[in-house]
Amino acid sequence: MSARIVLLVTSPRLPAGLLTAAAWDVVRQAPVLAGAESELTTAIRSTGAEVTVVDGPATQALLDTVAAHGTAVWLSGPAGDESLARELGLRLARQPGLAELELMYGSWDPPGARLLDAVAVMDRLASPGGDPWKRAQTHRSLAGFLLEECYEAYDAISAGDTDALREELGDVLLQVVLHARLAEELPEEQRWTVDDVAGDLVDKMVRRNPHVFADGAGGTLEEIEANWERIKRAEKARDSVLDGVALSQPALALAAKILDRAARVGLAVPPPLADTQVDAEARLGASLLTTVAAARQAGLDPEAALRRATLAYAESVRTAERSTPSG
Repeated sequence: MSARIVLLVTSPRLPAGLLTAAAWDVVRQAPVLAGAESELTTAIRSTGAEVTVVDGPATQALLDTVAAHGTAVWLSGPAGDESLARELGLRLARQPGLAELELMYGSWDPPGARLLDAVAVMDRLASPGGDPWKRAQTHRSLAGFLLEECYEAYDAISAGDTDALREELGDVLLQVVLHARLAEELPEEQRWTVDDVAGDLVDKMVRRNPHVFADGAGGTLEEIEANWERIKRAEKARDSVLDGVALSQPALALAAKILDRAARVGLAVPPPLADTQVDAEARLGASLLTTVAAARQAGLDPEAALRRATLAYAESVRTAERSTPSG
């Protein structure tokens, strides 16, 4: 067998002992070198294998080990040690007879692994010695920021800008992990963590999608939606079909949602007549509610329609500004 240097790359987000069978075979059969002590070096030594921490240039240490033993394994650090891989590659390209370079993945990040990084970074920021601003926040003080970040994500969707959407969703996620981290500081009987948030979400997704996770029949989209609503009603004991409607949403969207909820259960409650109202504001509100009801009957989204008209008007304002001499 030709001499070889194995660069063993592992995920820093998984427990250190979770290695592939091939990775365990190579670390048991060949000398192992590393740049620093870590949980992985401890895990490997616990099996009886020897790990040498290199204090100095790693390239020459690896080449000396290969010359003596035929194979050397390098435990890459959390960042992958790309500079070492590049240096070894250039050296072996000039002197190919010294050894072959092999990249081996002992473990790899599962989907969503970077979410663990987000939680870890937020924990540091919101802990003693971290960011004073974040440590000073409360759920109430952050409420406006959560709305703002959601609106910015909505803007990115409306603009069809998927790169901006990725960034804005990151800002929404920041709010989620910050709220969860702050909740860890609540009194014990009120305390919860980001794992509780994720666990509740997982349970809800599984419970409300029996056509995927259980033996429920899939059916049409309409049947799936109807089943979703039945499951929601069984989960939450509510006195009214309007319970659970987010009352803080914009008034136009709120009106459409309430009309929709009433229609779902066959309640034909007509909007108030504008001319029966006692003051100008009430008459305007009744007139707007009637307009929203008409939009719903026509299959139109009144919030989206008003937004579209308002943005077109905003562009007209900008055009007028450009054509008006300043001063």
